[in-house]
Amino acid sequence: MNKYNLLLFFIIGVLFTSCIPTNDLIYLQNNKKSATNQSIEQIITKPYRLQINDIVSITIKAIDPKLVEIFNVNTGSGSTASSEQALYFNGYTVDDHGNIRIPILGEINVLGKNTEEIRKDIESKLLDQYFKEEAGIFVNVKLSGFRYTINGEVGSTGSKVIFQEKLTILEAIANSGDILVTGDRKDVIVMRKFPQGNETFHIDLTSADALNSNVYVLQPNDYIYVKPLKQKTWGTGKTGVESISTIITLLSLATTTYLLLNR
Repeated sequence: MNKYNLLLFFIIGVLFTSCIPTNDLIYLQNNKKSATNQSIEQIITKPYRLQINDIVSITIKAIDPKLVEIFNVNTGSGSTASSEQALYFNGYTVDDHGNIRIPILGEINVLGKNTEEIRKDIESKLLDQYFKEEAGIFVNVKLSGFRYTINGEVGSTGSKVIFQEKLTILEAIANSGDILVTGDRKDVIVMRKFPQGNETFHIDLTSADALNSNVYVLQPNDYIYVKPLKQKTWGTGKTGVESISTIITLLSLATTTYLLLNR
């Protein structure tokens, strides 16, 4: 076998090992060849339970708005950024003891409760101590935006706030500019906070089974990390064209160096 054949095998080997396969880039692939009709399974998610440092927005209404004016905070309107700032300064933050402080009502423990349970607690307290049924008290409790943090091989890293009730990991990634070609979609890491501490989960977004994962639907304050593929550290290119360009550059450099040394 001459040196030209060896060079050809070397180039082919580099191309096959450096290029990123299409199967590593496609989300939610179904590997079952005979699956033409699939049953749809409902994804059951548990309601999020508040933790320390969470911020909630509480709105109290009545037939006569003046009766409940003191309970309501004007969080402002306009841009998303100004709304976030207003909620941070004027929303109700869960303190280290798991309480929030509401005018007149005082401290209410909300740690480990979901928003529906908090709504019922506040509504019951208002009707028991301050208002009659005829006042038409209406309480609305929401988290001050769905917050998550994403890092690694995505278009836009950092902490994000989405103003909706639920968020899937694919929606979070899309909101962050999608996973880059060099990102590992087969082993995305999600770190989740619990009262007893943090827990780490792994999810393969290239498999349709990801829909059944307990982290497919995110919870507020989740941290997402997308690892880089090994092809990125090799630096030979993500596609065949990039790999060939790298090889040509190296060969040109080697040829130039050889000629200079032998002049």
